[in-house]
Amino acid sequence: MAGKANTKTIAQNKKAFHDYFVEESFEAGIELKGTEVKSLRAGRANLKDAWCSVVNGEMVLNGCHISPYDFGNIFNPDPMRVRRLLMHKKEILRLYGIVKQQGYSLIPLSLYFKDSRVKVQVGLCRGKKLYDKRADMAEKAAKRDIERAIKERNR
Repeated sequence: MAGKANTKTIAQNKKAFHDYFVEESFEAGIELKGTEVKSLRAGRANLKDAWCSVVNGEMVLNGCHISPYDFGNIFNPDPMRVRRLLMHKKEILRLYGIVKQQGYSLIPLSLYFKDSRVKVQVGLCRGKKLYDKRADMAEKAAKRDIERAIKERNR
C-alpha cells in the first residue's frame, strides 16, 4: 500500500529558514508522554527556539514547548522537557559526525502528524551571516516587486 500518507502540520519553525541554510532534512519520530499528543492535536506547540543534539548515541529535542493539556490531570509532563527523537542509529551517528566536524546544527523545521503518529522534520543546517540574510531579504523584495509589476500590467 504505497498510498499517500495523511499529514497535518502542527507547528513550523519559520525562524530556522531565516537564520540557517537548510542543507538536508530528515524525518524522525518523537517520544511523547501522557497528554502531550492531545495538546499537539490542539496545535499547542512552539519550535521557535528549539534545537536537536546527540547525547549518548541518542538524538534529543531541546527547547521545544508543548503546552500542558487543558483538561489533563496533575501528572502533565513539563512543557519544556527534553524529548527523545527516534531515528536509525546509523543516521544518528552520521549526523553526529557531520555536526561535530563541519560546524553544522540540527534544527527542527516542523512538527506534524503523519497518519496518527507525530513526526519531526529535522534539518541539517549551516548558519547564515548577516549579509546572507540581507541578500535573501533583497531577493524576496525584488521578487515581490516583479510579481506586483506583472499583476499591474495584466490589468
